[in-house]
Amino acid sequence: MTAWMTTADLCRYYKRARHEVRAVDRVSLGIERGEFVAVVGASGSGKSTLLNLLAGLDRPTGGHIEVGGERLDRLSRRELSRYRARKVGMVFQSFNLLPHHTALKNVETALFFDGTPRGERRGRAHEMLVRLGLGDRLGHRPGDLSGGEQQRVAMARALVKRPEVLFADEPTGNLDEENARAIIDLLIELNGEGLTVIMVTHDVDMAARVAKRTLRMHYGQVVGDSPSPAATPGPPDLPPAAPERSDSGPSAPEPPGPRSSAPDIGRGP
Repeated sequence: MTAWMTTADLCRYYKRARHEVRAVDRVSLGIERGEFVAVVGASGSGKSTLLNLLAGLDRPTGGHIEVGGERLDRLSRRELSRYRARKVGMVFQSFNLLPHHTALKNVETALFFDGTPRGERRGRAHEMLVRLGLGDRLGHRPGDLSGGEQQRVAMARALVKRPEVLFADEPTGNLDEENARAIIDLLIELNGEGLTVIMVTHDVDMAARVAKRTLRMHYGQVVGDSPSPAATPGPPDLPPAAPERSDSGPSAPEPPGPRSSAPDIGRGP
């Protein structure tokens, strides 16, 4: 039986001066719906590049990616935009919030271009921020929020679309220990509700504590694939993650697309 998300001989090569950089090199894997997968490796191992390929933010040089029976490598730019809008939530290390917009407006932006009525946009954004403990921060701009609060706004923006999969690229990298633990607890909770979570981190110990499965990358290849103990919220000795630059540099914001009609977080259309 074919996994929900698969890759076969997936490659992403770059030219840098006279050299070829094999950021992702012939990666074949399968991920089931509802899994919590951590992708670990040192800086430059290709983990963020792999994440961007699976999220439809980048195109492969070779091989193929299939999600829910849809071949991403064959989609047009418009179709990839629709895939991201309907199925994908993204959380970045650097938050990527609009600095002059309030928390509420930042979350609403995820629904601006998919036909969601204005009243419904605001209501869904408000509901999601309240769920993440930001009900008293709706009118605050990013500069007036702590790092942990900014990351929760970014999480709300990713989740308000009710995606099928959440990609998190070093989501705790800019946070202190307390806020890092809160974000990890939230990811575990969402995964428990059925949301597929794929998280990039350089922290192998943390990945083993919270993910159900760990993929280890080295020089663009997956060199390890092992199950992890089932995560439980609030591990008492969860270490803070140190900041690290993503392998592929700053990620682009998600382009617009049509609205997902999924009724619950973690459940697809």
